[in-house]
Amino acid sequence: MWPDDRLTRLLGIEHPIIQAPMAGTTTPALVAAVANAGGLGSHGCAALSPEALERDMAEMRAATNGAVNLNFFCHEPPEMSAAAHEALLDELAPDYAQAGAKPPKGMPEIASPRAFGAAELALLLSHPPAVASFHFGLPEAEAIAALKGAGCRILASATTVAEARWLEDRGVDAVIAQGWEAGGHRGVFLDVAHDAQVGLFALLPQVADAVAVPVIAAGGIADGRGIAAAFALGAAGVQIGTAFIDCAEAAQRDWHVAALREGRDDSTMISTAMSGRPARAHRTPWLTRMDGVAAAPFPLMYHYSRPLQEADPDPHRFALYGQAAGLRPQGAARDRFDRLVVEARAALAASPTAG
Repeated sequence: MWPDDRLTRLLGIEHPIIQAPMAGTTTPALVAAVANAGGLGSHGCAALSPEALERDMAEMRAATNGAVNLNFFCHEPPEMSAAAHEALLDELAPDYAQAGAKPPKGMPEIASPRAFGAAELALLLSHPPAVASFHFGLPEAEAIAALKGAGCRILASATTVAEARWLEDRGVDAVIAQGWEAGGHRGVFLDVAHDAQVGLFALLPQVADAVAVPVIAAGGIADGRGIAAAFALGAAGVQIGTAFIDCAEAAQRDWHVAALREGRDDSTMISTAMSGRPARAHRTPWLTRMDGVAAAPFPLMYHYSRPLQEADPDPHRFALYGQAAGLRPQGAARDRFDRLVVEARAALAASPTAG
């Protein structure tokens, strides 16, 4: 038994552990492995075209009868002036020259990562997943109503109490409290320019006190002790990403795995240099040099960062992972998930408040 069964009952899962949706890293095989182990397998879909999304949905249906979560971004259409474009090119001119890269031509026209739209909604309604989740806010109320009418549970990320209340007011079934420790893009959406940077131990109990829906803890959790601590602070479940990045079922990239395996508590930083939104990634000299540079709005910044990645890849990699990388389990996805369950139950049983 888990200390709080609201999330397992809500999502129809055995264990209140969600494998985080990491766009570009999750695969149907990884999602299915976690779903078949009794957790919620999640697929990061923001970088997928509708055609690729449809293929992956079919592959997941064939591989598991367990609960699956499809995750999408909800960013606003970006705007950028010609003056800001020219200023950024001037700022990056030394970087392009050093890398032997050609500066991008013309104003940015980046179509990926995609914002959730009509094509994605139609696909989800044609084959409703158990869960649809969102980052950077929520789609329009009509889309939420349609998904809930089709039987989907709705999850979304909050980085502050105000965001959690905003999400609950708009009908989410559970809130993901994303602490500052988490790898990948910050879910901040109410005030992107002034990220409150709240750590999970401060954020989680305050969100749990502020909303009536179940709260899912995310950020800095990669072993059973972290899971037990999340329950002690009011969580009904946890979302874990970094612990699965280098398992065989993930879309492994050598440079990403190498960075992760160097991961320590102090080896990452928050940066807007790659995408335009704050994201926690492996600290590199280039990210450090870009600290304080005014990036283009998300996702237009990819227009300026990609030439550097393509011309001189190694210094300009953007390896996303969280502050608990050194705690992650090893082995295949199922082995890692099972270890998290065993460790969490042992930690909970050893707690002074157990029983």
